[in-house]
Amino acid sequence: MTTCFNPCFLLVMLIPFLSFTGNTSNPDALNGRWLSQKKRNQVQIYQHGNHYYGKIIWMLEPNEFVTNQPKYDKFNPDILMRSRPLIGMNIMSNLQYIGDNIWTGGQIYNPEDGKTYGCELTLRDANTMDVRAYVLGMKMIGKTITWTRVP
Repeated sequence: MTTCFNPCFLLVMLIPFLSFTGNTSNPDALNGRWLSQKKRNQVQIYQHGNHYYGKIIWMLEPNEFVTNQPKYDKFNPDILMRSRPLIGMNIMSNLQYIGDNIWTGGQIYNPEDGKTYGCELTLRDANTMDVRAYVLGMKMIGKTITWTRVP
């Protein structure tokens, strides 16, 4: 008895593998609300033109303990900017999608020290993002933290 190879059988077996796209290329996958690693702040990431930005939209402790007044950007090196409230403030700017779930070329501002760093975001999965802040334009000199998407 001879066995005849059926090409249709092979096609049916390969369909599940052909429809799998492990690394989709969706620039807008970054958009949404993200909880910081310390779980003290939420940042809304949004697109404007071809760039992505992030602003603080929630804080665990939005007010100063002593005065019960909103927290302001008190460490900003520009004295005129120290009166702006942290909630609603953009802290990420000019990020561009380069493919492979990576957004780069932008900056991130840290209101805890008043410094601005280079920034690269990498989406590990739909709900996990690595935020890399670096100095002097050198990605190897920096720190990576992990944020999680807010449902």
